[in-house]
Parts: sequence; C-alpha cells; structure tokens
Amino acid sequence: MNKTSIDRLREYLAQLPEQSQMLLMREYERAIERGEDVVVANFVLDLLRGVVRGHENAVRPRVEDPTRLVFKSLEPFLVEGVGNVRPGQIRRASLLPIWQWLERDAADAVREFEAAVTVSPEPGASDIERAVKKFQQAAAAAIAAVTSGNRGAARIGPTHAVEDLPSIGAVLKAREQLDGFSGKLPSVLRSFGDSQIASVNSALNVPTLTTPQVLPFALSLVMQRLAAPWQIIRLAVKIAASDDEIRVAATPYGVAVTMALSDLNRVAAELRSDIRRGKFDSAPEHLKVAHDGVRGLRTELDMRNDSTWGRQMASIRVEISSTLQSEIESVPGRVRRLLRQRPDKDIAATATIDFAEVEETVALINFVAVCRTYASELAINEVTLRTYSDLQQYVEKSTESLVQSLRAGDARVRSYRQMQAKAAIRFCQVLFGQEYASLMSRAAEQAMVVVERKPKRAG
Repeated sequence: MNKTSIDRLREYLAQLPEQSQMLLMREYERAIERGEDVVVANFVLDLLRGVVRGHENAVRPRVEDPTRLVFKSLEPFLVEGVGNVRPGQIRRASLLPIWQWLERDAADAVREFEAAVTVSPEPGASDIERAVKKFQQAAAAAIAAVTSGNRGAARIGPTHAVEDLPSIGAVLKAREQLDGFSGKLPSVLRSFGDSQIASVNSALNVPTLTTPQVLPFALSLVMQRLAAPWQIIRLAVKIAASDDEIRVAATPYGVAVTMALSDLNRVAAELRSDIRRGKFDSAPEHLKVAHDGVRGLRTELDMRNDSTWGRQMASIRVEISSTLQSEIESVPGRVRRLLRQRPDKDIAATATIDFAEVEETVALINFVAVCRTYASELAINEVTLRTYSDLQQYVEKSTESLVQSLRAGDARVRSYRQMQAKAAIRFCQVLFGQEYASLMSRAAEQAMVVVERKPKRAG
C-alpha cells in the first residue's frame, strides 16, 4: 500500500467507535493466533494500536490477547490443519472453539482472568503471570470435569477440538513441570548418546511428567531438540533395558516409538506431495530423514514383521518405495524425448527445445542420483541402479552422436541439433561431471567451426 492508502485506512479506523476498535483488535489478534492472513492482520493491527494509543508508531499492545496468554504454553506442541495428530501434538485450529467453550462453561473464571490482565494502570509481568497460571489451572479443572464424565462434549465444537481437549487440559495442568523440564534440555541434541539419555531421563524423573497424558508432550520437547528425531526411541530402549519391541511396548515410554513412526509417516507423505508437485529441491532432505529414520528404527529396535509397529514400518517403506519408483522410472523417457535423433525431414525449421523442460529433467536426474545414496533402506536399490546406468549409457551415446550430427545434415535443422547437443551436454554435467561436459562442449564448438569453414558448392 502507498502512503495515501495507509493514511486513509488510519483515518477510517480512527473514526470507528472505541468499542468497535477494541473488537476489531481482538479479532485480528485471534486471526494471528490461528495463523490466518498473518501479514495483513499484523499490518492492520499495528495501525489500530497506533490509533488507540494516539500515535502511529506505538505498535506494541497494551496487553496481550487473553487467549494468547493462556495458550502460549501449548505453542511447542501445535500443528496446523485438522487431520490426525500423533501423541504429543495439538491442532492449532482447536484453540479457538475451546476458548469459546470456556467463555460459556467457565464464564466467571474467564471474566476474572480478563479483568486481571486488562486493568489500568497496566499490570506488571509478574501479576499477569500469576493470573495466567491461576486461570490455566481453572481451565484444566473445567476440562477434567467435562472429559471425566464425557458430559457436555458436544457443546465444545468440532470433532478435532473434542479430541484435543484432554491433551490441552493435561498440558495446562502440567505447565510448570513442562516448563521446568524444557529449561533443563540442551538447545540441540546432536548425538543422543548414553550420557545425554541419562541426563534426559533424570530430568524426566518427575511424577507429573511420566503420566500417560503428559509424557508424550515431554518427549515432544526432547524430539524438537534432537538433530535426528527418530533417536527418541533410544530413551525407550534404555528404559526397557532391551531392544525387544514387546519389552519396549510394555513401558510407558513405548509411546516414543509410536511418535517416531508417525513422524516418519509424515515425512513420507511430504515427500510424495513434493514429488507430485515437481518440487525436487526439498526431496534430498526428506529422503535423508526417511532413510536415516527407517535404518535407525530397524537397527536399534527388534520389530517383528507381524506386529503393529512392524506393519507400520513396512507400510512406510512401501509408500516411499512406490512413490520413488514411479518417478525414477519416468526419467529415461523424458531424456529420450529431448535427445532422440529424428530424421531431418521430420524436423520443422521452427522446431525448438524448451530449456525450462531441460532444467526440470536435470532436477529429475539429480533426484535419481540422490536416490542411489539411500536406495537400500528404502527398497528401491534395483530400480535406481538400473535407471541410473541406463541414463549414463544413453546420454553418453546420444551426446557423441549429436555432436557428430553437427558436422553434417541439413542446414535447415542444424539449429535444432545444436539445441539438442546443448541439452545433452547439460545432462552430461550431472551424470559424468564438469570435466566430461566441458570436453563434449568443446567438441560441439569444433564441429560447428568445421561446418562454417566448408566451402560452398559451385552452383
């Protein structure tokens, strides 16, 4: 927006009644909390705050939105969307309907809390923190009351909000213990070895943190610090003093394996989505995470093929394998379509090659090369090796043939042959390295020089 438009918007906001301004501020704060139109919401909210305070640069809110204060403790566990979530996760979309339910079923506590954080003069940070903790415990008690007897759940709202309600109650109730545990964790756990496992286990030695409701959230905090999140299973193996899945599953920490498998399944889904959309730049990272996770779980945990975990692992490998295999097998066809040497009579004088398609094919060849690195664990070893070998043989022969074709042939189609040769040399760069590509590029240049120096026949 230009300055004139911004000034007009500011004037319009200034003309609104004070009650409307406050209501609009609250709605935009909630939109930011939900992750909707964040850029626009922040922009308008800054203008509103400046208008309310009487100065356009006064963009800091007098008080934070009450919902944000209450649910800030849930931030490390929030995920977008309303689909299924693994243990230790909460859907962000569930927060608003649950707050609205609290406004109805715990109205007195909500009014008391809002009054405590919006009084004037502005309360201190410690006063707000005490009010937040008090209300969080009241909210947890209200949630416990409705979930224990399953009464009134229908009034809460969407199914996903009802499903997340017990988790939200558990995290709010254990807020202080989770904060304390998080503060004891290193910022990054690069290698989750014995000493670090012992340290994490010691910090987890708090009864509140090891309950079935809270433990997945404590483990989520650990996973967020791990360089390789699948390594969370090492904590479960250590507690069980065995890598046998039956003994691991018998401990409360068996949920760590479920969480690791769920994250691997998510990576497989993201990989499939990226490949379908042609986003191969992020594929190597997803492939590495999937490969390391599959190898780690299969190596460090003795899973039976017919167990729940074993079937989950097999399903993940099959999904990744089928996704990769269909894409890998399509690459040679794309290369042949670009490099195929048709007879001169079949080539139009205006024929061209789309070099955007050439670069897309280069990305696919790179993708096949990356797949070779991770082929064994992802059950694509045979198709990857065969495809890469076929690509090398075909591109090498085609490049040499195209370079030779520049020396002869109809001058009418020579421009098209040059484009084909250029595409072939680009593929050589990926498959054989820069040195070989440079060699073939010089050969193509020399071939064109020879053609240009040939004397024309006398008419």
